[in-house]
Amino acid sequence: MLGGMRPIVEGAFVGRAATALLRPAPREAATREASLRDSVGMIDESLPGEVGIIVLEDGLDVAGLGGLMAVAGHARGMAAIVCDGAVRDLDELRAIGLPIYARNVSPAASVGRHLSVGRQVPVTCAGVPVQPGDIVVGNDDGVVVVPQEHAEAVVKYALDIEAREARMVPLIREQRGLRIVAEKFNRG
Repeated sequence: MLGGMRPIVEGAFVGRAATALLRPAPREAATREASLRDSVGMIDESLPGEVGIIVLEDGLDVAGLGGLMAVAGHARGMAAIVCDGAVRDLDELRAIGLPIYARNVSPAASVGRHLSVGRQVPVTCAGVPVQPGDIVVGNDDGVVVVPQEHAEAVVKYALDIEAREARMVPLIREQRGLRIVAEKFNRG
């Protein structure tokens, strides 16, 4: 994912995407119920191992996730929550231990600022299209989305790279350099 998506609570994860989408709205429309409906509903309906994807359009300074929602996600057995926007309640999030990735931190809640417009709908999270059910993988390097129709091929390719690189490491140490080994393994 692009645009500064980073671990707020570290932890590697993999799981299928469950999505929620929020858009900016006038304060009178963005009531507590209207703002939280889809993100809270997505978490409350999540299956163990799913990765919550919460997208706040134009919401880098608005928290789409806080401590209570993270407690619910952890209790449901979610693998992680990724928020294209901000999060808040950092001490609580860290104490829970559920991997949380976001683009910012802000005390400003979505209530009064953003309106729920969909749950389990296609979203664009930090510049990347995500469909419900896509495979989402994250670690300290970032977050990657694998469309579910390409999952088998991508896993095969990733395992091939991992096996090839495992064979390269001893040769790099032996050669005390990378160029010759990379050429031998067609990685130049």
